[in-house]
Amino acid sequence: MKILDRIRSWWPFGDVPEISAEELRDRSSRGDVQIVDVRSRREFRHSRIPGARSLPITRFTRDGVRSLDLDPNQPVIAICLTAHRSVPAVRMLREQGYDARQLASGMRAWWRHGFPCDKG
Repeated sequence: MKILDRIRSWWPFGDVPEISAEELRDRSSRGDVQIVDVRSRREFRHSRIPGARSLPITRFTRDGVRSLDLDPNQPVIAICLTAHRSVPAVRMLREQGYDARQLASGMRAWWRHGFPCDKG
């Protein structure tokens, strides 16, 4: 991959497939999605979607993704605060063959709906 293409893949703007907070709540309650939270560890500890796994975007590498032991046959949802850090995560996951999307409007949408969160 050319260096310019690599830089563009990290650009936190642009279109990537998305899922709404409502659909994510429904699908996560059925257990048919995997959630990867790309916010900082501190943000993750403060409030997260139940069942989410943490991999901060600053550590988002092939080895980091491999360490999550994701099921390649199940969709992966990347989340962050406002759906900006999750954009490059979705791109990288898709490059690795995962059916990846981001949570539209990020955790702010989840909180706005009052959906359940784990803390601590």
